[in-house]
Amino acid sequence: MTHVHLPHAVSRLRSARLLRSTRPFLARGGPHGERCAGCRLILSHCLCGLRTVVPTRAGVCLIMAEHETLKPSNTGWLIADVVPATTAFGWARTEVDPALLSLLADPQWQPYVVFPGEFVAPERVVTQLLPVEKNDTVSDQERKRPLFILLDATWPEARKIFKKSPYLAQFPVLSLAPEQLSRYRLRRSRRDDHLCTSEVAALCLALAGETLAAQTLEAYLDVFTEHYLCAKQQLKLDWDDELHQRLRDLRLP
Repeated sequence: MTHVHLPHAVSRLRSARLLRSTRPFLARGGPHGERCAGCRLILSHCLCGLRTVVPTRAGVCLIMAEHETLKPSNTGWLIADVVPATTAFGWARTEVDPALLSLLADPQWQPYVVFPGEFVAPERVVTQLLPVEKNDTVSDQERKRPLFILLDATWPEARKIFKKSPYLAQFPVLSLAPEQLSRYRLRRSRRDDHLCTSEVAALCLALAGETLAAQTLEAYLDVFTEHYLCAKQQLKLDWDDELHQRLRDLRLP
């Protein structure tokens, strides 16, 4: 069965990156075989039929390191699958995409740079969303929408992006204190409290009151991970296991 989805922000960024490539990108240790353009998995383990889109008022802005869009295990892609209000931009030290600057200047958004507070001046750090001004003349539609800026990169790359992107310096830094350890099993950080990008996005969405989107993204990551590892290990999928059922239960009627 073929599932047709319009290319989202990360997919478009990946296509542009591939056009600039002088040689094919080969994922180390990944499953072999023809891959689905919609989910990057080999066709026998395609995830597209389970993709669940959840409209949100909150937005996600991914600033992605050079090779992240090419990695089949990248989870920024999953955020864009679930959350329509996701934008994605490649990072370069010497230039900034004008569309990114326009987005950050858009008055409908309140940007937050999501980054550990221990590396930031205390006056910039927040642990909750900024309070909405009480004003009876302002409707919910007119209040600023939270925009979570996620640095989608390895930890050393993320620190570099944070330090060398002066256009981010004007925004509050949202420092998360996750109570759960990372469940991400595809690329392991040396620290269990380093979450993958999709897990960070789910925590941000929960803070913004986007409970369904947060839960869906968590479940979608778990299912993606299972599909990826089964493909890598040449194992058959159990489409009726607890992970798949949890994602199906969350899907909108």
